[in-house]
Amino acid sequence: MRTKLQPQRYQSRKRAGGRLRSAVFAALLLTAMPAAAQECGGDFEAWKQGVAAEAKAAGVGAVGLDALEDAAIDDKVLARDRAQGVFAQTFIQFSDRMISAYRLKQGAANLKKYADVFARADQQFGVQAPIITAFWGLETDFGAVQGDFHTLSALVTLSHDRRRPQLFRPQLVPLLTLIDRGVVPADVTGAWAGEIGQTQILPSDYLARGVDGDGDGIVDLRRSVPDVIMTTANKVLSRGWKRDQPWIQEVRVPEDMPWDQTGRTNKLPLSQWAQWGVTNPDGTPLVDNGLKAGLALPMGRKGPAFLAYDNFDVYLEWNQSFTYALTAANFATRLAGAKQFDPRNPETGLNGDQMKELQTKLEARGYDVGTVDGILGTNTREAIRKEQMRLGMPVDGWPTPELLGKL
Repeated sequence: MRTKLQPQRYQSRKRAGGRLRSAVFAALLLTAMPAAAQECGGDFEAWKQGVAAEAKAAGVGAVGLDALEDAAIDDKVLARDRAQGVFAQTFIQFSDRMISAYRLKQGAANLKKYADVFARADQQFGVQAPIITAFWGLETDFGAVQGDFHTLSALVTLSHDRRRPQLFRPQLVPLLTLIDRGVVPADVTGAWAGEIGQTQILPSDYLARGVDGDGDGIVDLRRSVPDVIMTTANKVLSRGWKRDQPWIQEVRVPEDMPWDQTGRTNKLPLSQWAQWGVTNPDGTPLVDNGLKAGLALPMGRKGPAFLAYDNFDVYLEWNQSFTYALTAANFATRLAGAKQFDPRNPETGLNGDQMKELQTKLEARGYDVGTVDGILGTNTREAIRKEQMRLGMPVDGWPTPELLGKL
């Protein structure tokens, strides 16, 4: 049973077509913006007292503060934070695993089942149905697996922990506000990193972007599909989504071209890519759409290739893993009718130990690769590109045994 907001705590206003959205969420955001984060680590109870003082100053009442008193360190959360080996997979491995036949089938069925809601989301926010559906499927299998971690304890754990408190600490006061106002219960569960609901929304976005999609005066991201669809569209728009523009486009690249011009952030007109020999997957010429795009090569110049438009950057706002972001973007194109991408024949990459060795060598040369974890992240890719350029190798950001040997 969903917890309703008390009448005095919200007011409804008309939306396009007479649909309603609770204005309380915009108001709550003003009281939920975190002040300077309490320093992480140290005595846990003393640290919680600091959080409680900040929450109380932000308007959190007895219900939220009582919930904070019961929050505890969850060692299982710390274990999950340290073991994200899934992102050590290549793009082909990860996408093959995540874009399953089941998810494609269920995604297509949900596109039909909730077509009217998706149409409203597109009209109001300019975010197409396949984009929302792809996130919905990847995050929770369309609501089936939303996570069983105690959300408040998870965020308390990660905020107190010294590894990455800056990512999680700003979510604590918003979550306590949600609990205090009865939007979610104190024992709400979700993902290990503090996300809630069918598309795994963080508490700050729940407050700022929550949309009452079914008009019942409640924003329930765990049980109401219309609320999930409309809120997800609002979140995507808030990250800079451009209406009616593409996000990625599969292409075929020639055997030789100015590889140093490739990369997601080096956005050029399609006419320039065409001049260098980049074509559609079937070999037909690119049609200049007036937009600029970067050439993303997730597994190097001999692997799959995609033009990445400005809208693709929004995927990286959702999840900073390039492999996840490209998989989600590709899943959306599949749901929109595109064929499975051509894996081509990428050069042999590095295993986990070799990747750690490469990262260690890059660090020794002064590059910031983040954590030496064997994962090909954004910083490591950029360092590889710079070393490839220095060594006179094709600059495609793909780590190979040849590059490791030359270093």
